[in-house]
Amino acid sequence: MAIHSLPTQLQAEPYQMITRRSPPHLRPYVLGWAGFRTRAGEHAHPSRMLPLNAATLIIDFTGMGPIVTGPRATATFSAHTPWRHGVVAGLTPAGMAALTGTYVREVAGTTAHLGDLLGARAEELTGRLIAAASWADRFDLLEERLTAWLRPDTGPDGLIMHAWRRLQEPAGPPTIASLADELGVSRRYVELGFRRVVGLLPKTVARIARFQRTLDTWRRPSATLEKAVACGYADQPHLTREIRAMAQMTPKQLFAFVQYTDRLTG
Repeated sequence: MAIHSLPTQLQAEPYQMITRRSPPHLRPYVLGWAGFRTRAGEHAHPSRMLPLNAATLIIDFTGMGPIVTGPRATATFSAHTPWRHGVVAGLTPAGMAALTGTYVREVAGTTAHLGDLLGARAEELTGRLIAAASWADRFDLLEERLTAWLRPDTGPDGLIMHAWRRLQEPAGPPTIASLADELGVSRRYVELGFRRVVGLLPKTVARIARFQRTLDTWRRPSATLEKAVACGYADQPHLTREIRAMAQMTPKQLFAFVQYTDRLTG
């Protein structure tokens, strides 16, 4: 699971979180799911939503209606974290279309109410997740419901989805031109397809994927700040410029947040 958001300041009692990767038959559509609970009770802290290439379904159990946040190229901020206890699921562009009938570009850079996209199913899902006895039961329910509700035939251009997946890979194509050559289409075709489906240019999608690979590297207990250069950056100055532009933090600051959060969650 990609890291969706972080607090804007280190807290003594961060989120508890448990994650599960989606099963193989769902992976073209669902990246995985996570259960979360803040230890801070009713006190909500400011949050920083990080760059992502996917849509994120957030179902909170404390009264906030279920929402979907879209892909975004830069960090965005909220005065407080509205979600405190619930589940999240990451949806690929194909998954967003297959589940809701809406292309992920419609929610790029913004937030939508899940009820507007799923109708009564959103309320049904929320109620059943709240009633479930354990995280394992909730994850099993998500798997069962999403499998039943997905309509793969409503998904976007398969070639563009293949291109999107290639850009998420550590050994993905070095340039968009080489990606187009690999697919046997023009660069213009790839760019227009990404605009139509994802709402972001393929170059931006590649930058976000590299950013999230950096966070995944840093969240490991053995990580060091310098290891992130190997995620696809030319050198340390390139890493510094990209992290500042996308997260509005220095690499050292972001590294500290990711390490601190993961060390105290489980």
